[in-house]
Parts: sequence; structure tokens; C-alpha cells
Amino acid sequence: MRAVIQRVSQAEVQVNGHSIGKIGKGFMILLGIHETDTTEDVEYLVRKISLLRVFEDKEGKMNLSISDIGGSILSVSQFTLFADTRKGNRPSFIQAARPEQAIPLYEAFNNGLKRKGIPVSTGEFGADMDVVLTNDGPVTIIIDSKEK
Repeated sequence: MRAVIQRVSQAEVQVNGHSIGKIGKGFMILLGIHETDTTEDVEYLVRKISLLRVFEDKEGKMNLSISDIGGSILSVSQFTLFADTRKGNRPSFIQAARPEQAIPLYEAFNNGLKRKGIPVSTGEFGADMDVVLTNDGPVTIIIDSKEK
């Protein structure tokens, strides 16, 4: 499972021109689910992301977590994070989990963050989405559950 985490001052996801998820300060997360991922990968990412200290404290140091600042998460499924570009110019996505596996893991990820007390808005799985965000910093971090 791979997460691209962007610290944002605001983020929004739209489907067909309609806003379906919107947050203020927090994380915009693009989540890719690999065909070999399990609930163990979900638990690892939920724990790492909920405790990730990348928000500034009073001294300007990245020392606070999303819970410390009362932030929110906008979570968007992103199968293209597992694109294989080694051959040719057209990416292969065969390593990405199929929807019947990916949807329950995506939902478990979002629910795990909610259980940590973090408000979570989501995109629509499988939809053509427009994502608008303001990256704060910029701060962008990639966490892969297979690289513990």
C-alpha cells in the first residue's frame, strides 16, 4: 500500500463538477493499493499517518501531528501509484489491486483514520475526479507499507 501525503491548507475533490469532499488544514492523501496488500498494510499506514509529525509547533519546527492541530484528511484512491513504466511508454497497472480487493481495503483505511478521531472526507472510488489543493510548505511525503 502506497500513500502520497501532502500537507495542505485546503483540498477538495469534485466529480462531474460537484464537490464531494472538502477539507481545510490537514492531509491530502492519494492511496494506491497493491494486489498483495492486506489489513496489516492498512493498520501500518493508519498508525504512521495518524502519528506523522509534519505540522509546525510554536517554534516553527515540524513537531505536531494531524490530531495535535485538529486537522482533517481528504483520502482519494489512486491505482496509478502502482504504474509499471519499465517497458515501453504506456504504463501497466497490473500490480494495482482489483476493485473487489481494493474497495474494502480503502474503506478500512479511511475507517481506521476515523477511529483515531481524525475527520476524513473521500473521493469516489473508480470515478473520474478533479482534485484541487493548496500544498502547504510544500510538504509531500510518500509512505509504502512494504518499506517498513
